[in-house]
Amino acid sequence: MSDANLLLSARQLAFSYGGAPVFAGVDLHIARREIVCLIGASGCGKSTLLRLLAGLAEPGSGSVTVDGESGAWRAAKASVVFQSPALLPWLSVADNVGFGLDFACRPAEGKAARHERIARVLDLVGLTGQGEKKPQALSGGMAQRVALARALARDPEIIYLDEPFSALDAITRESMQDLLVALAHQQQSAALLVTHDIDEALRIGDRVLLLAGCADGGPARIVGQWQPDGRVPRQHRSPALNHMREEILYALSNPGPAWFPDL
Repeated sequence: MSDANLLLSARQLAFSYGGAPVFAGVDLHIARREIVCLIGASGCGKSTLLRLLAGLAEPGSGSVTVDGESGAWRAAKASVVFQSPALLPWLSVADNVGFGLDFACRPAEGKAARHERIARVLDLVGLTGQGEKKPQALSGGMAQRVALARALARDPEIIYLDEPFSALDAITRESMQDLLVALAHQQQSAALLVTHDIDEALRIGDRVLLLAGCADGGPARIVGQWQPDGRVPRQHRSPALNHMREEILYALSNPGPAWFPDL
């Protein structure tokens, strides 16, 4: 990956909880407009790693930069979408999308420009004319579209997503995957998606990374990297993707030395 194309760079990240190491020695790099999927067993530290990258928590050691920036400037370049849409029930859809646009880290913006920004991202996620609704009137898929619109309203350089589609039915989940890919490409944003679903990762990921603990019980680290062929979203699973899926399943069950140290 060339330096000019590098967006996110995390080096030697480590984190401990209650004195017990969760992960250590994590190096992770994401290119501009790249969708990276992070998979791993429950409890291995995927969500914690995402929070560190997003600036929502601090690592025990190591560094993270986005476009060469660290600290608050790094956080200003990013948006986060969680498993729950986390919409404020007393606000309308439009006000939920606009929440945070007036924070101190954001450039000042007039009322008309803000309204236009909110309308634009609602249109992007297929919710044109739905701005006056309250969250309780939305389906699960619509609520996640609002959460995605809220993330896009910040014009992020990178979007962090923590299993945002896991509670949706299969058809809605696939539709949201397609929407994420389309919006990431249209907005020219990179994305890091944490998921338990190998099929989801292979369907939309430009790269798939595996975070796993060591066989001796040591802290987790990134132990595998795969780069599926074909344009995303991939509509049909090829023999090559089937083989890759089996390889990932084996790696999940048999953590050991890093297969792909150059990440």
